[in-house]
Amino acid sequence: MKKQRIAVVGLGYVGLPVAVEFEKDYPVLGLDISEARINELYNGYDRTNEVTTEALKQGKITFTSDAKKLADYSFIIVAVPTPIDESNQPDLTALRKASEMVGRNMAKGSIVVYESTVYPGATEEVCIPVLEESSGMKEGREFFVGYSPERINPGDKVHTFRNIRKIVSSNQPAILEKIADIYGSVIDAGVHKVDSIKVAEAAKVIENTQRDLNIGLMNELSMLFSILDIDTKEVLKAAGTKWNFLNFSPGLVGGHCIGVDPYYLTHKAESVGYTPKIILAGRQVNDSVSKFIVADVVKEMIRQGIDLTEAKLTVLGLTFKENVPDLRNSKVFDIIEELQQYGLTIQVADPRADSDEAIRDYGITLMPYSELQPADLVILAVAHDEFKEVLPKKNYFITRRRPALFVDLKRMFQEKDLPENANYWGL
Repeated sequence: MKKQRIAVVGLGYVGLPVAVEFEKDYPVLGLDISEARINELYNGYDRTNEVTTEALKQGKITFTSDAKKLADYSFIIVAVPTPIDESNQPDLTALRKASEMVGRNMAKGSIVVYESTVYPGATEEVCIPVLEESSGMKEGREFFVGYSPERINPGDKVHTFRNIRKIVSSNQPAILEKIADIYGSVIDAGVHKVDSIKVAEAAKVIENTQRDLNIGLMNELSMLFSILDIDTKEVLKAAGTKWNFLNFSPGLVGGHCIGVDPYYLTHKAESVGYTPKIILAGRQVNDSVSKFIVADVVKEMIRQGIDLTEAKLTVLGLTFKENVPDLRNSKVFDIIEELQQYGLTIQVADPRADSDEAIRDYGITLMPYSELQPADLVILAVAHDEFKEVLPKKNYFITRRRPALFVDLKRMFQEKDLPENANYWGL
């Protein structure tokens, strides 16, 4: 019996780990429209740091930008980005283009499984029509579609593709079983079968919406406790002694999942005449955190006698979360923009971020960690491991004319861990 051949379209944070795991059991084609990305992967380099050089060089994935090769692979996984635009509306451009490319090149009888996060109904309303038009074939007769939402957590080496239970879905029972068998063969945690694509889409989008709302509550509490002069961390530690208290913390909510997915759900809700209240409230709170932080920090600088016209600031971390190089939708940029309105001199360091990308996409020049100058204010915005190892030991860059204000947005340290010349402020 001929072994199933699998193609993965889109080799980013989601697609590449998926391709690498399937390659251990199946012939795999890795397709990406970026020639630069394909060349990097052939040379064993993954700029996302999700896959090691050893894993890439030992594997046998056929990396290519030639979509015509899809004709030889009857099980096609689409894992392209689904961001939001400047108006917080879903941007399905990459998904449409990928669907058109797959439709033009797939063979009759192919199964196309989408992993990209979308609003409920998008696969059937957007993707399938594009596949049908570009292929000239009819879904359900000449090709088939399923949906299996990605659950990749960038930078997480514990919760990986193989040990996270996978939702698989199709509107056709026989195709659902086929998809479940293929995914189930490589996922140790097993699969959860759903006989409705819309249900699977909805399940995915509420996973991150739930997290967004819980973090939003913590952020609102943090703002309140700041006014009341109460330590939020100590409050959460005390409340956490109850068995059913949920362990969430305040912080910046960016990235391409938690900061994006709720807008996909609200977009769909509003399209059918329903105006969500709680979901949008959570987004509004989380989107306002940067302004709150800067306003509070500037007030504290003034209280400590720091001259804003001469102050030098350091921002540590630029990526959207710790220990990843991904700059997409990072809320640290919002903080920097707010600070710039005060005319402050700002230096930024991030050992994980790509310097060229920071300049190209955001106009920010990153400084090497070792070249940071003494500053009046230091904001630890991202909890990279490198900062945890070095910061308490090397304090030369937070020493100037007076004790510096150290702002720990991730509560990475306790005040007692820091040098005496650092006044501590935590979110």
